Amino acid sequence: MSDRSPPERSPLETLSFFPPHDGTLWAFLESRQGPDPDRPFLIFNDVATSWRQFQGAVEQTVRMLRGRGVERGDRVAAMAANCADYVVLFFALARIGAILVPVNPDFGAGEAGYILAHAGVSGVVCAPASLPVVRRAAADEGLAVWFLVFGAAVDDVPGFSEVPDNAPPRAAPAAGTADDICLIMYTSGTTGFPKGVTHSQGNFVMAGEAFVERMHLQTQDRLLCILPLFHINGLFYSLGGAVAAGATLILAPRFSASGFWPLVSRSRATEVNIIAAIGTILARRPREEFVPGHGLVKVYGAPVTAEIAEVFIRDFGVHHVIEGYGMTEIPGACNLPFDGERRIGSMGVAARHPDPAVRFSELRVADDEGRDLPPGQVGELLVRTPIVMKGYYRDPDQTRAAFRDGWFLTGDLVRRDADGYHYFVARRKDIIRRRGENISGAELDRVVGAHPDVAQAAAIGVASDLGEEDILVAVVLKDGSRLTARDLQKWCATSLSSVKCPRYVAFLDALPQTPTFRVAKFKLKQDPDLRARAVDLTLLDEEG
Repeated sequence: MSDRSPPERSPLETLSFFPPHDGTLWAFLESRQGPDPDRPFLIFNDVATSWRQFQGAVEQTVRMLRGRGVERGDRVAAMAANCADYVVLFFALARIGAILVPVNPDFGAGEAGYILAHAGVSGVVCAPASLPVVRRAAADEGLAVWFLVFGAAVDDVPGFSEVPDNAPPRAAPAAGTADDICLIMYTSGTTGFPKGVTHSQGNFVMAGEAFVERMHLQTQDRLLCILPLFHINGLFYSLGGAVAAGATLILAPRFSASGFWPLVSRSRATEVNIIAAIGTILARRPREEFVPGHGLVKVYGAPVTAEIAEVFIRDFGVHHVIEGYGMTEIPGACNLPFDGERRIGSMGVAARHPDPAVRFSELRVADDEGRDLPPGQVGELLVRTPIVMKGYYRDPDQTRAAFRDGWFLTGDLVRRDADGYHYFVARRKDIIRRRGENISGAELDRVVGAHPDVAQAAAIGVASDLGEEDILVAVVLKDGSRLTARDLQKWCATSLSSVKCPRYVAFLDALPQTPTFRVAKFKLKQDPDLRARAVDLTLLDEEG
């Protein structure tokens, strides 16, 4: 059990314990120093950094970035797994009024290059292993950018902590404002090209405060972050929540199934965020890996299956398992109440802010004409929240299309019961949800369809044993082709990151079409025998 001794505060009392601030990341950080600035804020690879030390690291990084010419409004990409300096970079850029552009380190040069070019980055900070990829991506796109690597210098590329000779002697006063964009996070869309979701510093701050309400965070909590910082969950909830509560963030480079419980025990974590695949994996792992006597008391997940909830509560002794729902565009829109009834299988009710005076998340279930539907009927979820994205970067048409009268159109079909609890039904958009990633079906259609032996291809999501979805690609071959599933597997592996590669390939004579001659993916999804007729590529891997 937890070793916490101070009495628990309400979420509002937790926020009110600290002085007010102006809504910027720098002021947010400064306000959380509290009476003990030498208490641990960030722990990475068992090395603790205090709040005072972290603030000093941010100031030094501001000097370093200024020496490299970074100014207000500039975009700087980060392509790496979780590390302490990733967090430092985020806060330093925000202090300047510059913008972080996270990039999945598993991306290839083509995927990364599109983001770097679209965002118009002036520099890239990456893991040493990602340096060849980002250099090729920049070269392919004709980008003139500077490079840094997290850690020590690599060849001619300086290390992140190296301050150039022309850096100012001290960090300049904070230039960012609460309304300044601090983040462009790319998420897949139905067009197949990732869209850059923009969020302000104020959005990040309020999302962190809302996570204090969602999980009743305390200053003495220790939040374990196993999800990547290039996702909204790890960045806005784990990091943002830890800062808002003045708590400790325990940052793991990545999720390890076998190492999860030893890490929880060693780090004395009290809270962790998961996705369905992680929860299912842990629920089905050998019980010898479990470490009794841990201090974990709270888990936030999206979604949470009945299996996950039962195993965490019954077998692992984690008493608070909270499900929620959000998107990159609308972080933390709804969740099961921490202090109310938790209906397993529900996304929950409209999310709240600790301060009841703050008008927060509002939810509607509407038909195609935007008319509200009564409880029990299925319709599209519409959300209005003060932390909605500021828009899609350099895409005003998509931004306008995402809203109706100030309400964000999620594209997700849900139903609401008489008590205001919401239940996910299906996705309207052509998005496949796999391992916490939103994957564009249209992008996969293009990649597979580009093979010279493929006449037509359509990617859909099918139910996964681990929760969420696996990818199935239905393929029509050109006449005379002898293309095999193994051939397609190799083709995809050269163009897509591993999470986007299909698990199943189904060879069909024709694909179903709509009256306007588009592929009717909903008919593919309704075929009960399609997966059984498909080739499971994981079995090919096992057979060698």
